Amino acid sequence: MKLFVGLGNPGSKYAGNRHNIGFMALDQIASDHNFAPWRSKFQGKLTEGRLGREKVMLLKPETFMNLSGQSVGEAMRFFKLEASDITVFHDELDLAPGKCRVKTGGGHAGHNGLRSMHQHIGPEYQRVRLGIGHPGHKDRVAAYVLHDFAKSDAEWLDDVLRGIGDGAPDLAQGEASRFMNAVARRVIPERPSKPAKPAKVKPVDVPVEDTRSAMQKLKDKFG
Repeated sequence: MKLFVGLGNPGSKYAGNRHNIGFMALDQIASDHNFAPWRSKFQGKLTEGRLGREKVMLLKPETFMNLSGQSVGEAMRFFKLEASDITVFHDELDLAPGKCRVKTGGGHAGHNGLRSMHQHIGPEYQRVRLGIGHPGHKDRVAAYVLHDFAKSDAEWLDDVLRGIGDGAPDLAQGEASRFMNAVARRVIPERPSKPAKPAKVKPVDVPVEDTRSAMQKLKDKFG
């Protein structure tokens, strides 16, 4: 069994924030793959379903971002999971909008949700880093992540989320590269191949059968 975790803040006030892209990702997976209705458990919202051959639980902690690890740690202990069974979807300032990368382990880079995860389950979980871009200066980061996505972001955001839904079964089965390719195909669709140009055919002289009689040939030659 796998546990997919989305990081964000609960409540309608934060629903459209850049910081909540992890929640958005899980909502997309649940919708695309007919997961059970969300229910309250482990200080969060939980649902379950199947992605390919894998049984997968989706968890959106409602402890607010800075305490996300409390909810995840509780679920991890209940289901007797290892950190390696857990995948966390979160916003990533250091990736351009629309980019998606998967990694395991490493530091939290100042992300308060990941910091809490490290405290409660250690660093060896898998992360899906969802690029939201950087505001340009560290003093603007807090306001930036707690602000809704701009209208101009709507198209690429929808593409990324749809790609996550497409690739979720691959991710559940440990195929991170295939998952990232599924997202990339939505964000940068494959160009249709151009039809091959027809080959140039040189005209060929076809001999015409001579049906004249011998007498007619003589007349034509000496006439």
